[in-house]
Amino acid sequence: MKYKKGDLVVGKVTGFEDYGIFLAFDEQYTGLIHISEISPYFVKDVKNYAQLGEEVSCRVLECDDERKKLKCSIIDTDYGKKKDLEIDHGFTPLKKQLPIWMEEKLREMAEKKQK
Repeated sequence: MKYKKGDLVVGKVTGFEDYGIFLAFDEQYTGLIHISEISPYFVKDVKNYAQLGEEVSCRVLECDDERKKLKCSIIDTDYGKKKDLEIDHGFTPLKKQLPIWMEEKLREMAEKKQK
């Protein structure tokens, strides 16, 4: 057994689907970080968490040696925590956008009043 549950491994991102990030670990093993194992927060787009060709540190959840497949997670890794800090979650995007929308609307109302 080359990999086992709990191992911290580094894989290279080879692709994306709406449901997760695909990785290659060596010439034989490939893996998937399912969307539910990317962040404890809502994940709108898995591409926000990795780039094609990037090396990602992840934890092995399951290893199928026969099929050479790994199921992985970044939730409790330094890599995943760092990415979560870079991405706005919850109401943060609304909090940033609301003052801009209010300013635009006030400007629009002022212009109508002047006419």
